[in-house]
Formats: sequence, C-alpha cells, structure tokens
Amino acid sequence: MDDLDRALLRLLQENGRRTNRDLALATRVVPSTSLQRVRSLIERGIISGFRAEVDLAAIGRPVQALVSVRVRPSARPVMEDFRNWASGLVETVSVFSTTGASDFLLHVAVADVDGLYGLVVDRITERPEVCEVRTSLVFDHRRTAAVEPVHPAE
Repeated sequence: MDDLDRALLRLLQENGRRTNRDLALATRVVPSTSLQRVRSLIERGIISGFRAEVDLAAIGRPVQALVSVRVRPSARPVMEDFRNWASGLVETVSVFSTTGASDFLLHVAVADVDGLYGLVVDRITERPEVCEVRTSLVFDHRRTAAVEPVHPAE
C-alpha cells in the first residue's frame, strides 16, 4: 500500500458513500486513477465491504453489554457450534473468539436490562457447553473512525 491507497482507505472509512469524483478531488488524482485504486483495494481484500452504521439506541437497542463466555469441552466442534449459535442471535453485535479465561466475548445490544437478563440467564447459560458467563454493561462505546494500515519498516 502506498500513500494514495492509505488516503483513499481513510476517506472511505470516514464516509463510505463518497463519490469517486470526491475521492479524486480529495486525493488530487484523476477520477480514473481513484476508481482503479479503490477497485484494487476491494480485489485485494483490503476493503471487505460497505455498510451502514446503525445507532443502536435509535433502533430500540440502547443497552449494550459484553458477555464473556467459557465453554467445555474445548473441542473444535463445540467451539464452532457455540460461535455459530451466538453469531445468529438477533441481540449479537459482534462475536470474538478469545484466549485466556474466556473462550468468547459477545458484544450484545438489547432493549433494556430485563432483555439482557433474559438473554444471559434464559438463553446463553442454558446451553449445555457453557460453563461460565460474566456480563459487563457498556456505558459508552466509541469506534475509531478510521483504522490506519501498518507502515512497512523502511
């Protein structure tokens, strides 16, 4: 990745709906160059997609939590089954497979504390492979607007 690729990536992370013309103007290249570079970023898998960012409170899910889950036995099929199940929950925002004391960290968003209680106690802990659950409420969640690629050592 060169400076132009990094600039285009930064601009698209800030606003994925920018037109090619706007990208070209902002990076001071001709539109055909901008278009070719963005297509290359997509083809190389650097840009994996374009999505709408949703305000969870605005869609009725203002309560967020991080749910740490440990499962047993630690066998691949058990881990994969739980990960697939957790990923399919409507309340799930993200699923992280982790090392350390927990096997998974679930980022969930629900309507209220009762909804969180129901999710954790009535659904997650009822899974036979789940042996430990710890839940932390999220007071505030801020996401970095743009993730910069690592510069190669020069």
